[in-house]
Amino acid sequence: MKIVTYNVQWFKGLDNVVDIARVINVAREMADFDAICMQEVAVNYTALTGTSQPNQPAIVKQLLPGFEVFFSPAIDELSPCGTMRQQFGNLIATRLPVRQVQHTPLPYPNPPVAQPTPSMQRIALTCTVQAPWGPVRLITSHLEYYNQVMRHAQTRTLRDLHLQGCALAAQPSKTEQGTPYQPKPLTTDTIICGDFNFEPDSEEYASMIQTGGSQTGAKQTGVAQTGGAQIDTECNLVNSFDVLHPGEAYPSTFRLFDRTYGPEPVGCDFFFVSDSLAHRVKGFAVNQVTQASDHQPVLLELY
Repeated sequence: MKIVTYNVQWFKGLDNVVDIARVINVAREMADFDAICMQEVAVNYTALTGTSQPNQPAIVKQLLPGFEVFFSPAIDELSPCGTMRQQFGNLIATRLPVRQVQHTPLPYPNPPVAQPTPSMQRIALTCTVQAPWGPVRLITSHLEYYNQVMRHAQTRTLRDLHLQGCALAAQPSKTEQGTPYQPKPLTTDTIICGDFNFEPDSEEYASMIQTGGSQTGAKQTGVAQTGGAQIDTECNLVNSFDVLHPGEAYPSTFRLFDRTYGPEPVGCDFFFVSDSLAHRVKGFAVNQVTQASDHQPVLLELY
């Protein structure tokens, strides 16, 4: 299974040209991907996108025949002129069977600060896809940039979504066929990807990969069946890059060419995977050449 994550900056390259086809072609050059997760996808924000490609999810769907496209707007508002809805958020396109879709608004705390900064609501889009070995929960998001308190709260919620999935898999609820209570694709296999706007030395990163407990410090385990016996398995997350390259510096994914937001390149676009998937991580790559967005696309391969 090959997955690309890409903050596409409403498909605007560093040449200031908005070109959805170019971005998708860049991703295809990396791999014949089974899923692509995109952040900063826009609908009817013509001040960002221009007027030629205002409904970006619809165009993505046209350009990826055979893929299902799921768009999760964090922002959904009436335009100032009152004639159309404007949306901004995350998108997953995949040719894998999608067994469940969930949209989870992330925390939006607003602590008092001396100098207010921009901020916006953020959301996590989850598609539970059917991989060759079973269901996998694929989550993508784009966390707050300017406010560290917001970003850290959002990080904790993303990890708690994984812990919640582990708990549900360990102790499924009673089901009723043919109703909304019918069986769900429960699994401990989780991938959380996107633009996290934090770096490997940050508190947020440490919260994402902390081991052995929930965000409140309580022990959090799942129960797996092996040969008829039950074993406890901790539902931890790891940076997929570290599985293949332990001890190495994480590659830069942002500010390689444009230093508007800082003086040095940084790595802030990640694939975090559950312990249960770590043994399947066989490939990881960053395209550090393309300028089709202000971020670089990242590829994860699982087998």
